[in-house]
Amino acid sequence: MTEKILIIDDDAELCEMLSEYLRKEGFAVEAEQHGIRGLERARNSDLHLIVLDVMLPGLNGFDLLRQLRTTSDVPVLLLTARGEELDRIVGLEIGADDYLSKPFNARELLARIRAIGRRNTREQRSGAAKQPVRVGDVELDPGSRTVLLGNKVIDVTTVEFNLLEILLRSAGNVVSRDDIATAVLGRELSPFDRSIDVHISKLRKKMGTLANGRERIKTIRNTGYMYVSLANVSPREKQLR
Repeated sequence: MTEKILIIDDDAELCEMLSEYLRKEGFAVEAEQHGIRGLERARNSDLHLIVLDVMLPGLNGFDLLRQLRTTSDVPVLLLTARGEELDRIVGLEIGADDYLSKPFNARELLARIRAIGRRNTREQRSGAAKQPVRVGDVELDPGSRTVLLGNKVIDVTTVEFNLLEILLRSAGNVVSRDDIATAVLGRELSPFDRSIDVHISKLRKKMGTLANGRERIKTIRNTGYMYVSLANVSPREKQLR
């Protein structure tokens, strides 16, 4: 089945160029230059991915993404101005799957799109086969794509779910940022890329701390992250639980 991509960008020339390029690569492509109309098409179309610019007339990319995430988890690749780190962080925090800075090479955009596609294909193939994993009061079920904290369902994005699964299955052990990026984003991290750090921060906010006040996800400086298991908690801390 042909994958459908919606490009939402107010640069008509760029939309035309990218549409032509991506169609040659086998995608079905639509484009929209207005934020409100873009949101309507995003909600009412069967899409595999959205390429979304931040600066849009009518409704900016951030507000569009916020509204879209209330009803859809379609992957979104956010386009930001080069050097605007805050835009990239905000975009990831409100639900973007990845970002690309303008100006960019069309081949790099294609590589990001395919990386997201490969990741989603792996999820579909392996989700039902993988067994649920439980660490402490957290249970993650790949089949239903749900996360339970105690008896409460935690609302997580696709990227956050995949990231948490990697950490839980390696609980008590350090997972490098590079390994996380390859598995979760489908690509290597570029210098100064904070994508994984932002997703970790979002997970921490959603899940809170352990009963003893410790962070569930520990940062291992210059290496990566570790989900704290009971084996990493001192005897006194265990008594506090």
